[in-house]
Amino acid sequence: MAATKPQHRPARRGDPPGATPVPARAAAEAMERYLAYLADVRRRSEHTLRNYRSDLTTFLAFLAERETPFDEAGRTDARSYLASLRSRDLAEGSVKRIATTIRGFYGWLDREGVTLKNRPGDSLLRLRYPKQTKRLPKFLDASEVDDLVSAPDGDGPGALRDRALLELLYGAGLRVSEASNMDVRDVDLANRQARVTGKGDKTRICLFGEPARDALRAYVEDGRSHLASGAQAALFLNRSGGRLSARSIQTIVRNAGMQAGIRQPVYPHLLRHSFATHLIEGNADLRIVQHLLGHSSPDTTQIYTAVAHRKQAGLVTDALAKARQVERR
Repeated sequence: MAATKPQHRPARRGDPPGATPVPARAAAEAMERYLAYLADVRRRSEHTLRNYRSDLTTFLAFLAERETPFDEAGRTDARSYLASLRSRDLAEGSVKRIATTIRGFYGWLDREGVTLKNRPGDSLLRLRYPKQTKRLPKFLDASEVDDLVSAPDGDGPGALRDRALLELLYGAGLRVSEASNMDVRDVDLANRQARVTGKGDKTRICLFGEPARDALRAYVEDGRSHLASGAQAALFLNRSGGRLSARSIQTIVRNAGMQAGIRQPVYPHLLRHSFATHLIEGNADLRIVQHLLGHSSPDTTQIYTAVAHRKQAGLVTDALAKARQVERR
């Protein structure tokens, strides 16, 4: 694919503040085809697509500013761009994500048969970013989870819904979008199972315990009918009878955390982290935890082993400290 001249002049260093860099036309068209592929074939979310568009637009505009056709760019160009991002104190995680996005775009171009005319040995397909130290996910201990799910007070429809929601988020390790998209028919109370649709429209069966079953039964039998309006299929409903949105679920979880007096900010994914960590602490098989969480790779699940080990090390340290205090007495 031959690169064409930019439709508009890319931003230059002397441009006034606020000038928007513009990729070359051929680069922008290739990017749009790639984003369409991600949306239609890979089924990426709107949020992910926005990030990809932003990351690629700024990189392709960087190439246009250097008068480098996008299909002639090499690893050296990408490294210069990433270095410029780091010099602006962009978070390392964000820089790594952008590097991954760029490599994914050029990998797709190569698979599509676009001739990449970079210098020998300077292929963008080999772009790598140094591995950063992974931050271990935070989690709640068992008593904090108990306080959290008990926070919604009363027997009204809203309280019954919120307790069922909190119990299921933790008890099945759900993502917030998975809980929001669930329908009544997806829950099997008798067998304590839930069918959820995760990333990439992949469906899996999640298991939950008796506390979640009891809370869900109370909500479905005594609470949901007071919120429903018409033939609404959604499991969790708002006050208007519509499907409870992911943002509303985040608000419910955050408010429950404050009511429970939990010091750290509480959000739905924190319950998912807690679910996985507690399973690993209970010696659950890593492959089972991977399946329950809907992870495509065991490497993603492996981090919870490190979390559990960190907690265990902390308990041992505390025990030794107490033993030393006893000896000093």
